[in-house]
Amino acid sequence: MTAVLTSTYISAVFTPTVASISSLSVTSVANAARPTTMSTNGMVTTPHYHASQAALEVLKSGGNAVDAAIAAASTLAVVYPHMNSIGGDNFWLVYNAKTNELRALNASGRAGEKVTIAFYQKQGYEKIPSRGYLAANTVPGVVSGWQEAYNYAQKTMDNSLPWNQLFTAAISYAESGVPVTPSQEIWTKRNIDEKDQEFRALQRFPAFRQTYLKANGEVYQAGEIFRQPQLAQTLKLIASQGADVFYRGEIAQRIVTDLQKNGGLLTLQDFAQHTSDWVKPISTNYRGYQAYNFPPPTQGIASLSILNILNNFDLRKIGEGTADYYHLIVEATKQAFADRDKYVTDPAFVKIPVDSLLSVNHGRQLAARINMNQTLKEAKPLDPKGDTVWLGVVDKDGNAVSLIQSIYHDFGSGIVAGNTGVLLQNRGSFFSLDKNHINRLEPRKRTFHTLNPAMLFRNGKPYLIYGTMGGEGQPQTQAALVTRIVDYGFSVQEAIDAPRWLHGRTWGASSNDLKIEGRVPENVTAELAKRGHPVNVVDDYTDTMGHAGAILVDPTTNVLHGGADSRGDGSAVGY
Repeated sequence: MTAVLTSTYISAVFTPTVASISSLSVTSVANAARPTTMSTNGMVTTPHYHASQAALEVLKSGGNAVDAAIAAASTLAVVYPHMNSIGGDNFWLVYNAKTNELRALNASGRAGEKVTIAFYQKQGYEKIPSRGYLAANTVPGVVSGWQEAYNYAQKTMDNSLPWNQLFTAAISYAESGVPVTPSQEIWTKRNIDEKDQEFRALQRFPAFRQTYLKANGEVYQAGEIFRQPQLAQTLKLIASQGADVFYRGEIAQRIVTDLQKNGGLLTLQDFAQHTSDWVKPISTNYRGYQAYNFPPPTQGIASLSILNILNNFDLRKIGEGTADYYHLIVEATKQAFADRDKYVTDPAFVKIPVDSLLSVNHGRQLAARINMNQTLKEAKPLDPKGDTVWLGVVDKDGNAVSLIQSIYHDFGSGIVAGNTGVLLQNRGSFFSLDKNHINRLEPRKRTFHTLNPAMLFRNGKPYLIYGTMGGEGQPQTQAALVTRIVDYGFSVQEAIDAPRWLHGRTWGASSNDLKIEGRVPENVTAELAKRGHPVNVVDDYTDTMGHAGAILVDPTTNVLHGGADSRGDGSAVGY
């Protein structure tokens, strides 16, 4: 039976220690769809098995964690095109075992110099289009992220491989082809829906049709071979000439020419001036562990805020999988999202009180607002979608990477530009055209991002490298992983595969409900509905919940425990 608390459950004196947490059993607590992968020399987890294998080969050939992450990320840009592209953005957390330093790299693009509110309003738009050339209004940051991270690793880490060797798998899969996954087939079908001209029907863009559909206009079926020869040539140029060819050379020229020919706004100057930036990670303490995430303009602050709120509750007494468990994290999420929606945008344009929002006192104040018997009615949330990939790597030296890469909506803007094979993101369509909005559109500005890679440290060292795709689901899934592993002793794979939920909505959808997987017992979902949650029971392993992954580093044995989401096409592999 689920215990229903009669009042808000807050313990001001609840201060658990790492020792008390680590005494929890790590034996089987929940059913996992597959076993946790274990190894000692290196571990990779990604949402596609080919990307995991590509990264593992790099590790086995003597490359470091950053090298392997680039190999995985470039491969994912080929084999998982509906979820990410080299025309998107990425964010990195990089732990350097040699210097014992954690760094964060913001490789997201800024709006172009000509991208203004006045322009869109003059065209009659009340919001930025989600698809098409006017949706592709920010410079792609992915390639710059690869290059900047590589340059850093070469200078500070041992065993770095030559740059061009990192793209071997990606080029091969683009040139020779790769079997289509069920995920790609499903999402391609959804995106050529003639009934939805605004968001879908992407076949109306000739280059999209030529790239992602067969010659007869039909969708590639799962198992059929999918080739991207133009992308292969682009990757060869990047492999031989580095990121400079993408931002100041032939690739930039071809992309910009195509954009401007079709009414787009980005310029050669926008590409040439693009930079990726190292920033300081943000963090909060959780039960004696230190949780790290990415600062604004990402929603990493919301992921940490949820944990900061949960610090005020003894989850072990509440019990995993109970109505109280789901209710508490959903209510904590609402509080964290309210702060996020009020403050998060590009910190270069607005001062954001990060330290105050993540303070112990603020966490207590937010926790005090939670009523365990009834759901709060919250303000209308943001509407981000999560077509994204997250990957994690730990190498034999202890270097670690948590990397997230995205094009925003599935297939981004729908624009494959300039015969390059580069699918451009539509991340800039999330800017507001309201001049009073915190995330209002301005030239050279980075928009709010849902992307946020995460790490959890124990005694000053990485303990859990984790993350997920999934828009508004990212902070919620991260909370699920941390609480299930730290508070309840789940194994990595059990924590990933356990039933999940999603408070909020996805892009293009009018529903704003609490989606919860059908594996959750009926008496629990009934109790949640009784408390006022708009419960929507969905499929047992739906990819609506995103594709999560994690690597746990056992501090005693140094054994690496890796897991990949059974909701996706990924794998955790080690050696």
